[in-house]
Amino acid sequence: MSSPSPPLTAHLKATYTSPSTPNPQILSSTSLALPSAPQSVESKTAYLSTLRAATTALQDLINKDLTARMEQDARDAASGNKPGSGAKGAPTQGGGAAVINEADEEENYGEEVPEDDEV
Repeated sequence: MSSPSPPLTAHLKATYTSPSTPNPQILSSTSLALPSAPQSVESKTAYLSTLRAATTALQDLINKDLTARMEQDARDAASGNKPGSGAKGAPTQGGGAAVINEADEEENYGEEVPEDDEV
């Protein structure tokens, strides 16, 4: 008799890369067992349910991580620790730190804001 083959797995992984971090940082890696053959409706449904739950958890983790990074960037910009770290297109002052109006950022979250064409 042949031994059963190990279950096939898929990996749901999120990595973070930025100009200030030269090496990608793995935020999360989750292994998911793929449905075995022959694939029944029940096994596919169970796999998709597990994938959806893992995706939702990953999205929550990414949101928390990015929020923490944005808050740290804002603190660094306010204290002048990272000159030139302003967001692309963000107005800067003498030291290069971005000038961010938090109320405007919160109000316009998720929407495209037209750029001012000042000359």
